[in-house]
Amino acid sequence: MSHYYLWTIGCQMNQADSQHLSNYLESQGFQPAASMESADLVLLNSCVVRQSAEDRVTHQLASLKALKDANPSMAVGLTGCLVDSNIPQLQKRFPQVDVFFGPQALDNLKDWLSCKGTAIIPSRYPACSRNGEPVEGPVLPTAFVPVIQGCDSFCTYCVVPFRRGREKSRPIAEIACEVKEMVRRGVKEVTLLGQKVDAYGHDLPDAQDLADLLTELNTINGLSRIRFLTSHPQHMTTRLIDTIARLDQVCEHINLPVQSGDDDILKAMRRGYSVQEYRELIKRIRSTIDGVALSTDVIVGFPDETEEQFQHTLELIQEIRFDSVHVARYSPRPGTWATRHLKDNVPHSVKRAHKKLLEATQSKISLEINQQLLGKNVEILVEGIEKDKWRGRTRTDKLVFFPDTADHTGQLLQVKLEKASPWWLEGKPT
Repeated sequence: MSHYYLWTIGCQMNQADSQHLSNYLESQGFQPAASMESADLVLLNSCVVRQSAEDRVTHQLASLKALKDANPSMAVGLTGCLVDSNIPQLQKRFPQVDVFFGPQALDNLKDWLSCKGTAIIPSRYPACSRNGEPVEGPVLPTAFVPVIQGCDSFCTYCVVPFRRGREKSRPIAEIACEVKEMVRRGVKEVTLLGQKVDAYGHDLPDAQDLADLLTELNTINGLSRIRFLTSHPQHMTTRLIDTIARLDQVCEHINLPVQSGDDDILKAMRRGYSVQEYRELIKRIRSTIDGVALSTDVIVGFPDETEEQFQHTLELIQEIRFDSVHVARYSPRPGTWATRHLKDNVPHSVKRAHKKLLEATQSKISLEINQQLLGKNVEILVEGIEKDKWRGRTRTDKLVFFPDTADHTGQLLQVKLEKASPWWLEGKPT
């Protein structure tokens, strides 16, 4: 029996793609391997959104070259955003790779497995059933569901549109079919994914949007929670905000990347909104959705960013008081407008210092927010065990641990919170 090993890096979309890959391989008789060394087929699902991610991928590929030299029968596949349309160049750069297939181009892998072909085909989503039979997969309490692929925004720093293509939404009926099958197999919570998930539906007939999709999924019996990410401020409409507030299964958590707190930097990034417009959007969300938790993404060190402009971002983080903030240092990405037209002229030492300061500031804010929950009961969905403690998340996406000897996988539990850190909480079931 053949064994496969699947290594994944990057966003939740990559994680969802890897789950589809695993489901397919196991439907064909493959079994998971404990390590790369023991696998007959090794697949790398890559990310190139940041240079640090691309470096980790190329390091893994270098390690695989040595493994394959020692075991020539091992097959290696590369997918994800490192795979672009220039396959010959990738073949020359990574001769240890047997098959290249772009994000969600599962049929390319199928063709290669069946006939060792390397034809490149357009990406497309797998259906929620295969030959009339449900697509099987591991029974987990949570699952990712891609609902819109690609991005039409072309922010000047972002490589995603060049690797995942233009926006293409899946029909609501198809998504509902997939989610119903997941629930039948024990899934309690789904996270709807898209590079701009709140742009969902603009390319579908009848002017359907994310609010319509959420409303449809909210009717599925047995589905306890619905999340979605990542949102874009331009598409976070009043109708969507009202729908989130109205539907009982949709969680009170929104990830809304701001990227910068300075208007000139936002304009250079081609984000399409001002700092004041973002502030007003946050105010509208908080006034409509009771108890909502907000997270955001920030880039430091964008070309020509001054100390004063960075301070504007720092001040915005202090003003809005997000529940969490992901901070990334700007790195040039091949093919993007910023790489072609702007110099990466902010020193690495300044980027590191600004990232460290933002993270320290946000850690203090997150701790203060989490400490306000001490002594309160919160509902968590238990996902599994980590370091001898059960792990779950609140509806507001806060990570909670608790010790117990019973099996609580997939259960919705009330936990009284007793300890808090900036990144997690701990308590006891009530």
